[in-house]
Amino acid sequence: MSLSEEEIAFARDLFAGLGNVTTRKMFGGLSLYQNGTIFAVLRSDGVILIKGAGAFADVLRAEGCTQWREGKGTMPYFTLPDAALDDPEEACDWARRALEHL
Repeated sequence: MSLSEEEIAFARDLFAGLGNVTTRKMFGGLSLYQNGTIFAVLRSDGVILIKGAGAFADVLRAEGCTQWREGKGTMPYFTLPDAALDDPEEACDWARRALEHL
């Protein structure tokens, strides 16, 4: 499955408030960077995931965010809270919190 231009535009728009966000297509998905640091991915199925490093991973779990599982392993990425998908300001707040731990 490959991402549509609409899905890519949605992810870019969602995090545009961070400033200096760049993207790179990878493995059928998209990586999102702020000042060269990857903070989120858009999987090939259209799901946006935020990077949960260190203590921030516990915050995401407590919020009910689901960790990405691939095969038998887990990846350091979590779903965004549902409200953040409808609110770019909230999505950027979550991204800033993620970046603080990277």
